[in-house]
Amino acid sequence: MTTILSKKENFVIKNIRPSVENGAYCIKREPGDMVLVQADLFRHSHEKYQAAILYKHSKQKDWKKMPMEHIINDHWEASFLVQSIGYYEYKVIAWTIEPQDTPTESEVFKVRVDPKYARFGTWYEMWPKSQGTDPNKSATWKDCENQLDYIADLGFDTIYLVPIHPIGITNRKGANNALKAKKGEPGSPYAVGNHLGGHFSIDPELGTMKDFEHFVKECKKRDFRLVLDIALNCSPDHPYVKEHPEWFFHEPDGTIKFAENPPKKYEDIYPFDYYNKNFKALWKEIRDIILFWADKGFDIFRIDNPHTKPFPFWEWLITDIKSKRPELVFLAEAFTRPKIMHHLAMLGFDMSYTYFTWRSEKWEFEEYLKELTASNAKEYMRGIFFPTTPDIFPAYLDKQGPPAFKLRYFLAATLSSLVGMYNGYELCENEKSPIKEELLDSEKYQYKVHHWEKPGIKDFIRTLNLARANYPALQEYDNLHFHFCANDNLMVYSKRDPNNTLLFVANMDMHHAQEGNVYLDMHALGLKEDSFYFLKDLITNESFIWRGPENFVRLEPEKAPGHLFVIKKI
Repeated sequence: MTTILSKKENFVIKNIRPSVENGAYCIKREPGDMVLVQADLFRHSHEKYQAAILYKHSKQKDWKKMPMEHIINDHWEASFLVQSIGYYEYKVIAWTIEPQDTPTESEVFKVRVDPKYARFGTWYEMWPKSQGTDPNKSATWKDCENQLDYIADLGFDTIYLVPIHPIGITNRKGANNALKAKKGEPGSPYAVGNHLGGHFSIDPELGTMKDFEHFVKECKKRDFRLVLDIALNCSPDHPYVKEHPEWFFHEPDGTIKFAENPPKKYEDIYPFDYYNKNFKALWKEIRDIILFWADKGFDIFRIDNPHTKPFPFWEWLITDIKSKRPELVFLAEAFTRPKIMHHLAMLGFDMSYTYFTWRSEKWEFEEYLKELTASNAKEYMRGIFFPTTPDIFPAYLDKQGPPAFKLRYFLAATLSSLVGMYNGYELCENEKSPIKEELLDSEKYQYKVHHWEKPGIKDFIRTLNLARANYPALQEYDNLHFHFCANDNLMVYSKRDPNNTLLFVANMDMHHAQEGNVYLDMHALGLKEDSFYFLKDLITNESFIWRGPENFVRLEPEKAPGHLFVIKKI
């Protein structure tokens, strides 16, 4: 049976882009971005018509209007500028010119505008207890302060701290993840809480809250942004266990269940039950933990294992916090299946860990980066690239020297606008655990002294980080374009902004020289097919003059893992 509508809709407006799940979730942008809105629209008769975008910041009452341009067939488009963080709304309207009718409006879509550091950042992962010189005791916040100039000199703009809270005693893990700690071993910082406090407290081995606040002050003096690792776990000694036993899962005999993230088991921590009978109090407590540390100076929160917590919880938490503090940014540490990673990004996480660490072949990188930066995923997911993490030390770096470490950082720092480096990587620490995909003698379970005076690859990292700071093309996420080379060991790609064009040629073979002809997409570089152009390599300081799309390259891993060319027209 046909339904007779009381409202007359004279236009069909469909296929509105950009959108995520047809507007179910926000697209994401940063201040200064243009949002290009495209739509298909048409009507049943021959009257001439016009269309426009209506848009506004959520704090504004009045809509602004931007006329749409007819492109081809029934495709229309227009752009609007987002300038302030927070939420924007937009919709498409269409109306006939003569006779003028009541405009037909589309549904409302949302843009969440996050601070620029949600898209661009160069992170240094600091383990506070490992910043000292004594292998038998913890470093202090003062020791951490002493490292700040060193980190700044390497060109990092963000310091990421693992959990800084008191560590549990019961079932404390020992060196190399031993099930039982020996006397004097610190345990894992992810087993949060003991009789001295929990998630609102500072581990007294590092110092007092006042000492920590001084550390933050010194970080801000140097313009560092700060990231805190939020581990929503409790050791059996955490105050919550006695105060709120209902917040945890229980075995049939009434004892509290230990955590699992198959195939891993964590005998030193209890997970929260997010749907317990008092779940609203738990959710609000977690929100208050994050807001507490935000008030202490943290800009970004790295959430440990978010894929093991309920999706509705994250959607509520991030939306609630962003409504109060839109400048705060969330990173999902979700090394899990792709669809779950993407869904967490849709729910609100600003950025996500990626599979970068496990990619090694040229075709794998090209396929994966196209998925991240050239599909609709770019509208809601920003991937951060870490060559290694405390949990992941891939086999291809085991006992390798500087060429391998340089290559992986070169790829991370040039393929994504978000890059992170685990402390010690610059020293080429390369002893892999014989039983796990992580470094031997992991500082997750023991005090560690790094030999910061070793040269390692510091100069190389400094050069790349300086390029990232100076060239806005490296600060954009979805401007990546791949070019062709028949040699499968040479990966060619470029990034552009209105003022600069950068071209990269990476030697994927860390042991042998590789050479071949590259075939460039000249249009993607902003050049004519037969143009002469000048290339300056920011890594080796070499200069070249090329003409047209086909040119020869040779790369020797001992000299450099790749070219980082700045292109100038001649």
